Amino acid sequence: MIAVIQRVSEASVKIDGKIKAEIGTGLMILLGVEDADTDEDISWLSKKIVNLRIFPDENEVMNKSLLDISGEILLISQFTLHASTKKGNRPSYIKAAKPDIAIPLYEKMIGALQAEVSKAIGTGEFGADMKVALVNDGPVTILIDSKNRV
Repeated sequence: MIAVIQRVSEASVKIDGKIKAEIGTGLMILLGVEDADTDEDISWLSKKIVNLRIFPDENEVMNKSLLDISGEILLISQFTLHASTKKGNRPSYIKAAKPDIAIPLYEKMIGALQAEVSKAIGTGEFGADMKVALVNDGPVTILIDSKNRV
């Protein structure tokens, strides 16, 4: 499971011209799911995300987590994170999980993050053509791959 985590002052996702979800200060997360992902990846990654100390404290040092600031989350599924560009110029998405595997894992990640922050999170819609807008605060962008924990 790959997550691109961006610290934002605001973010939103539109589907068919209508806002599906929007957040203020928090994290906008792009999530890529692969066939090898499990509930263990979800548990580890959800805890890692909400506890990342990437928000400024009173001294402007990145020392606070999403939980510390009661921030919000916008989670967007994005299979293209698993693109392979090693051969040719057209990316291959062979490593990305097909919908029958990816959708249940994406939904479990939604539930895991909601449980971690004790509130609903914003989401996109799996497989939809989405327009994502955000103001990256910092900028702070972190890439985490649950298969590279060491």
